[in-house]
Parts: sequence; structure tokens; C-alpha cells
Amino acid sequence: MSVWEHLVGQEPVVAQLQAAAVAAREVVDGGEGRGMTHAWLFTGPPGSGRSLAARAFAAALQCTGPEPGCGHCAACTQVLHGSHTDVAEEAIEGLSLGIKEVRRIVDHSYRRPSLGRWLVTLVEDADRMPEYASNALLKAIEEPPPRGVLLLCAPSAEDLLPTIRSRCRSVPLRTPSAAAVADVLVRRDGVDPAMAAFAARASQGHVGRARRLATDEASRRERQDVLALVRSLQTIGSALAAAQGLVDAAKEEAERVAGSRDSAEKEELATALGAGATGKGLTGGTPRGGAGALKELEQKQKSRSTRTVRDNLDRALVDLTAFYRDVLTVQLGTGSDLVHADLGEQAAAIARATTPESTVHRLDAITGCREALDANVAPLLAVEAMALALRTG
Repeated sequence: MSVWEHLVGQEPVVAQLQAAAVAAREVVDGGEGRGMTHAWLFTGPPGSGRSLAARAFAAALQCTGPEPGCGHCAACTQVLHGSHTDVAEEAIEGLSLGIKEVRRIVDHSYRRPSLGRWLVTLVEDADRMPEYASNALLKAIEEPPPRGVLLLCAPSAEDLLPTIRSRCRSVPLRTPSAAAVADVLVRRDGVDPAMAAFAARASQGHVGRARRLATDEASRRERQDVLALVRSLQTIGSALAAAQGLVDAAKEEAERVAGSRDSAEKEELATALGAGATGKGLTGGTPRGGAGALKELEQKQKSRSTRTVRDNLDRALVDLTAFYRDVLTVQLGTGSDLVHADLGEQAAAIARATTPESTVHRLDAITGCREALDANVAPLLAVEAMALALRTG
């Protein structure tokens, strides 16, 4: 299995990256390698596989097999498992990338490869960089080392500063078709074809979400709970209660995900500060000199939790958007397949009772909520405003 196997429905991207990896070998061997450059920008909607494509390309650059990206050699395996010494991945877990993280990226990018062919730095969610961080990163792009490669991932090129995107080679990914997603679920994960088809449609081409829906009953229940909000808009009180429930569910999921990880990070920090191998030094008092480090860790965890809550809410809002698009599809009689086909009768009932204009207004309300969350509006206020707008149309 090659490193490209997990890129679903991205044949043009695979061809582009394979050619670049071949050119990269020419550079290592002393040739010109005209198809290779030092800065790349992977763009595409959520679930299209931006990070997967960047990681696969990093593996192909380090590959020691007969063809770049063989997927079997030690270099490919190490990159795909995140253990290659010459490939650094920076995942922006909080709301934005801080200056410390950018400096670490820049410092890493100027090192020489220790074992591999290239020194690769991969930055996920590069669109979350504030302007000062982007300006700091620009130095690594404008003055690249001979064997340094920077891989940036973002939803669209417009999410980055013009000075950065103009210096990167573009790798645009597309949303894979439902058929392509269903096919990979059946082949790779052994999912029943009917369940695979349902998950592929409901996920709207998001491969990771499709896999969770197909293999995890809890994920399917969460989706049903989100879409149940549509039936909870009879009165102002019920609409506000539904909004509260949506926010509470997002917070509970964030706490569940963060709980064990936060505790482990605090124990690791305590051990590093000399609290003992068990890492319990923080329970009986912070080790000397550790107050600042503990505060920084807590701020990082708080920022990560805030982002997780917003990401959970945004995923729910994407599902709601798709439902009202289904309603509009029925109202306009386009004949297109419904995303939430299992809720077709409910969509049809709402379509008969309302007008296309009111459905568009509801879609605008959901979009407005997503924009408000992105602008750091308090989640409950944003979701309550949306719920009231959905109720009135």
C-alpha cells in the first residue's frame, strides 16, 4: 500500500505530488528537479484530506524505496506514524498559533536533515495564524535552506497573507464524491455497503466523519440529537432550551476528550520539574520554579478546550445546514440526492409547510451563527440567536 492510498478522490493531487517527489530525488542526486519547490500550500474543505496529502508528500520526499511514496520502507513508515526525525508537524490545537510556536517552526526549518533526504515542516490549520505570526513565518519562506520544505494546510489560499500564498505552490484538494467515500469505507474498513452509503452522504464528503458515522454508534446518536433541534422550535422557550442543549453537548464532548489528556500533561510537567517519577508533585504544591510553566500549560489547555467546543458546534451546524438544504432541494424540485436521506419525510413535511424564501433565511441564520462563533462570540448567545431565527424563519 503506497502513501497515497488514503487520499480519496484526489487523483490530480496525487499525480502532482508524485511528480514533485520524483523531481525532489533529482535534486538530492544533484539534478535540477524543476518540479520541486520549498514551500507548498494544501487547500481544501474540511475532510478533503489536506493534512493527509501533506503527510503523504512528506513521506514520499523521505522515501528510500524504488518509487517515491512506496509506503513500505522505514522512512515512509516513520513519517506516517509521526516518528521521523526530519519531519516536524505543528498542529494548532488552540484558537491561534502563537509567536513561540512560529519561532519553533522557523528554527526547525533552518536545520539540516539528520537522517532523511529533506527537512520537512508541516503546519496544520495555517489559517489560524495571526498576522504577526505569519510575518515571522514569511522569513522561512523567503530565505529557505537548501533542503528545507515547508508544507502549509488551510481551507483556502485566501485564508493566508498574500505574501505567503504567492510564494507557495498550490495543491488544491476537492470534496470527494459520496461514491468514492463509500467505496473506501467498504474496501479499507470493511463497512457494510448500505451503512457506507449512508455515512458517505451524511458526512458530505468528510472522510474522517464518514468513518466515525459508519463505525461508531455514539457518533450516529450525536448526529440524531443535533438534527432533533429542528423539531424543538415550537415555542421561544423550547428553542432556547434546544440551544442550551446543543452547547452543553459540545462542552461535554470537549471535556470527555480533554480529561485524560489534560491530566497526563500535568503529570508530565510535574515530572519534568522534579516532582518525582509519579508526577504527583502538582497535587501537593507546585515544584519550585514551576508556577509559570503550570500557568502556561493551563492557558494552553483552556484555549484547546475552547477551540474543541467551537469545532464541535461547527460540526453540528454543518449538519443543520445540510438538513435545510435538503428542505430547499425538495421545495425547488431539483431532484438532487438528499444529504440526510433518512430524514427525507421530515424535510418534505417542512418543505410543504414553509416557503423557499424562509428556508434561505434559516440557512442564513446558521451561516451567521458560524461566523459569530468564528468571531469569538459567546457560544450560547450565538446558538440562541440562531435557534430563535430558525423558529421564525
